[in-house]
Amino acid sequence: MAEIVITNENFDKEVMNSDIPVLLDFWAEWCGPCRMVAPVVAEIAEEYSGKVKVGKVNVDEQTALAASFGISSIPTIVLIKDGKIAGTSIGYKPKAALLELLK
Repeated sequence: MAEIVITNENFDKEVMNSDIPVLLDFWAEWCGPCRMVAPVVAEIAEEYSGKVKVGKVNVDEQTALAASFGISSIPTIVLIKDGKIAGTSIGYKPKAALLELLK
């Protein structure tokens, strides 16, 4: 499954009401580390298709959503399980570290 663009409008449907865990990538186009982690997040989206939903949140376009998570540094990866935050990773991390979040 490809990554999903998460907005205020589809957040409840795609994230809070998801029957599988959701990995949210909070990012911005101008952020170098965000561009470094993007291919890793895309790989996870493909490899864990059907087991984990991967959403991308552009912090410049979705300021209220980013604020609701207290995002102050990007990239920030947040795992949501059963509507609750199950883990967070701030800054660029290698794939292995992001996969640890899923365990």
